[in-house]
Amino acid sequence: MARKQSDYLAALLSDEPEAAAAAVQQEEAQATEAESAPPAVPAAPSRQERSRGTTLLGRESALARLASGEVRQVTQLLLDPAKVRIWDGNARHQAHLNEDNCRELIDSIIAEGGQKVPAVVRRIEGDADHDYEVIAGTRRHWSISWLRANSYSDMMFVAQVAQLDDEAAFRLADLENRARKDVSDLERARNYAEALKAHYGSHLTRMAERLKLSKGWLSKMIKVAGIADSIIDAFASPADVQLKPAYALAQALDDAKAAPAIAAEANRLASEQRALRAAGAAPIAAADVLKRLVDAPRIAQAAPKDEPFTFSNQYGRPLLTVQSVNRQGMTIRLHAGSGADYDTLANALRETLAHLERQGVGLQR
Repeated sequence: MARKQSDYLAALLSDEPEAAAAAVQQEEAQATEAESAPPAVPAAPSRQERSRGTTLLGRESALARLASGEVRQVTQLLLDPAKVRIWDGNARHQAHLNEDNCRELIDSIIAEGGQKVPAVVRRIEGDADHDYEVIAGTRRHWSISWLRANSYSDMMFVAQVAQLDDEAAFRLADLENRARKDVSDLERARNYAEALKAHYGSHLTRMAERLKLSKGWLSKMIKVAGIADSIIDAFASPADVQLKPAYALAQALDDAKAAPAIAAEANRLASEQRALRAAGAAPIAAADVLKRLVDAPRIAQAAPKDEPFTFSNQYGRPLLTVQSVNRQGMTIRLHAGSGADYDTLANALRETLAHLERQGVGLQR
């Protein structure tokens, strides 16, 4: 039997985050099975089913909260996705969604003849272009929008319309995102940092209790969220920034003496990543980026002062080195045996000159 609309929200707002996250993943499979499965024959409850008493109590508690007014109304509608915007409190960045990372969902919607698992939205006022905003279901919204623009113009966005305050909306979106592997640690960390101020008055303990999360783990996420974009740019993608190694990097950045060297190395790495992308080459791996960033203070302390910048390829092999920069000009050494072609060397030189300008020691000073 299909789950009631209120049950879907109840699972997401329950006191058991792990079960709630699993419920989100199971919902799609249950929706498909409900279409084809024959009527079930009633059977006596198994020992395993009888052991689920505490889970059922958690569900009853969630339903009680629904009845008490935290979620005051649940309605399901077929909507034009163009009239629905994405809530800015959601961790998932719409700009990062594309046909490739939504392909499996798109194919599933086509095979099933439409969207089976409803998103959760709430009504908004004062926006002439939109009537609702998505609280949970950003990928479903993107996929339906893509299908409507690509030969499936009759596809509708299926959504449950609920009345939620911002804090309840954040918890619901967070629980769904915990079940999604494609929401990066950095996206989630920055989402938590924003929510900490917006919904919990910067009280970490209160937020951890409401989300049923470890305070220590949440503290690490908030720490990672504080890493500047100029450091994140050293990575090929923000999705490469994982919690455990990024937390060590964030701690290293707290050292006032080490931070400038890390920032300078991040600028070099960002320049190298851009040159590699331009040349169609593989990017520098996240593990190598982290090692270079963390090692930067030690290397900078030991490096000769007349070698302020070295541009290396993705294997760490130097392509060119700036040996000196002064008012008369600069001396650049091109390394033999680097294996770089002329285009790669030209890109490396352009990136090097741009880096030196950003550091205030370039030819335009």
